[in-house]
Amino acid sequence: MHDLIEALEQKRADARIGGGQARIDSQHAKGKLTARERIQVLLDEGSFEEYDMFVEHRCADFGMEEQKIPGDGVVTGHGTINGRLVYVFSKDFTVFGGSLSRAHAEKIVKVQQAAVRNGAPVIGLFDAGGARIQEGVDSLAGYADIFMENVLSSGVIPQISVIMGPCAGGDVYSPAMTDFIFMVKDTSYMYVTGPDVVKTVTNEEVTHETLGGASVHAKKSGVVDGAFENDIEALTQIRRLIDYLPASNRDKPPIRPVHDAFDRAEASLDTLVPPNPNTPYDMKELITKVVDEGDFFEISPQFGGNILCGFGRIEGSTVGVVANQPMTLAGVLDIDASRKAARFVRFCDCFNIPLVTFVDVPGFMPGTKQEYGGLIKHGAKLLFAYAEATVPKVTVITRKAYGGAYDVMSSKHLRGDVNYAWPTAEIAVMGAKGAVEIIFRKEAGDPEKLAARTKEYETNFANPYVAAKRGYIDDIIMPHNTRKRIANSLRTLKNKSLSNPWKKHDNIPL
Repeated sequence: MHDLIEALEQKRADARIGGGQARIDSQHAKGKLTARERIQVLLDEGSFEEYDMFVEHRCADFGMEEQKIPGDGVVTGHGTINGRLVYVFSKDFTVFGGSLSRAHAEKIVKVQQAAVRNGAPVIGLFDAGGARIQEGVDSLAGYADIFMENVLSSGVIPQISVIMGPCAGGDVYSPAMTDFIFMVKDTSYMYVTGPDVVKTVTNEEVTHETLGGASVHAKKSGVVDGAFENDIEALTQIRRLIDYLPASNRDKPPIRPVHDAFDRAEASLDTLVPPNPNTPYDMKELITKVVDEGDFFEISPQFGGNILCGFGRIEGSTVGVVANQPMTLAGVLDIDASRKAARFVRFCDCFNIPLVTFVDVPGFMPGTKQEYGGLIKHGAKLLFAYAEATVPKVTVITRKAYGGAYDVMSSKHLRGDVNYAWPTAEIAVMGAKGAVEIIFRKEAGDPEKLAARTKEYETNFANPYVAAKRGYIDDIIMPHNTRKRIANSLRTLKNKSLSNPWKKHDNIPL
C-alpha cells in the first residue's frame, strides 16, 4: 500500500509540473503566473479540489502519441471564494501552449455542467494558443461543446472570463458569451485572426497589442469589462466581484454585514448639481456617497464613459447601479453607452439584482456617425432591457431628463417601481432654448421676445413638478436624503412579484 501511495504522489507531482520547469520559468519571465498559481491566488487557501488531473489527449497523428502530459493543458475543479462555492478552469500555456484538444474540452465541459447542476459561478482563466491543429475537427467539436454549455448556462449561473495571455480563434467566442470579460494589460490579447493572417488578407500590418490588446478592447471595442495591471490584481478583483453576485438565478443577492447607517445623510449632495445647467459634475461622487461605505465595483470604466455601470450595496445587499455621467459628453446616450448599459441591466435582471438608476441625460447623441452606426437599434436595446426587467427598480432624476432618453432611463412608464426627482430636475421634451426656437420660430428675429419665452418655458416645464402632478414622479426629495429614500424603497420592494407574459424568449433588437 505504501508503494501505491508513493506512486500516486509521484504522478500528482508530474502533473503539477505541467510542461516542465523551463516553460514555467518562461511564463514567469513574461510576468505571468502559471495556471495553478493563478488558481491559488483566486481561491481561498486550501479550498481547491481538482478534477481530471490525469487526463491525456487521445491524438495519434503527427507523432502526438509520443507527447502526452497529464492534465492536457487545462487545470479544472472547484473551490471557494470567501467561503462561497465556485467552479474554475485555468488554461496552462506550458502544456502545448494551452491549445484545445478534445480531451481538454471535455474537462472544461465537465466543470461547466457541474456548475449549472450545483448552482455556482464558473470562472475561466484563459492563456492559450487556440485549437490544437493536430486534432483537426475533434478540436473544433470540443470548442462547440464548450460554446453550447456557455449558451445553456447563460442567465442560470454567473460566467466570468479572465484573459491572461493569448486568446485567439475559437478561444475568443467562449469568453464572448460569458457575462463579464476582463484582461491583463500588456500580457494578454484576444482576436479572431492574428496579425499574420490580417497582413495576408488585408495587407494591414498590426501588432498583437494594436489588434487585440487590453487598450483596444477595454477602451474602443467594449469587448471586455475591465483591464488590470497584472495577474495578481486581476484575480484579486475577480474575488471582489464574486462577492457581489448571487451563486445562481435561484438565489437572491448576497448580504454582508454593514456598519453604514441606512439613513445616513450627505449634506454635500445638496450642492452637487451646479447652478449653471451646462456645467458638468461627477456622478460617481453621488454613487459613492449613496452606496454602503463608498464601495462601488465599476464595470467597463474606460468604455462608454458617458454612462456608469457597476455594483454597490445598500444595507449590505447588492444593487446594480446605472447612471448618466455629465463629465463625459454631458451624459448623452450614444451607441456605446446604450450597449454597455443594456447588457448590464439584463445581467442584473437575470440574477435578481435590484437596479438603482441616477438620471441626468440631455437626450440621444445626434449626428451621422451615430445614425449610420445604428443608434436607433442600439438605443432600443437599453429601452428594451429596462422595460423587460422585473427586478426592483428605483430611479432618481438629479438634473436633465429630456426627450426619449427620459423614457429610456428606467422611467415610471417602463415599470419603474419608485421614481424620485431632486428639486434641480428638469423633465421635458427638450431643453428650453431648443423648444422655444421651434415653438416660437416666427419670433426668431426678436432676441428679447425669445429670451422671455425661454424664461417662461423654464418656469413652466424645466422642473420636476409637472411630472410629479401627473404621478410620473413619486416624490421630489432632498438630495441629502437620497440614500435613506433608496434604502426605504428597496425594503418595500424586497418581496416584489412581477412576471412577463409567457414566451419562448424575447427578440431584443440586437
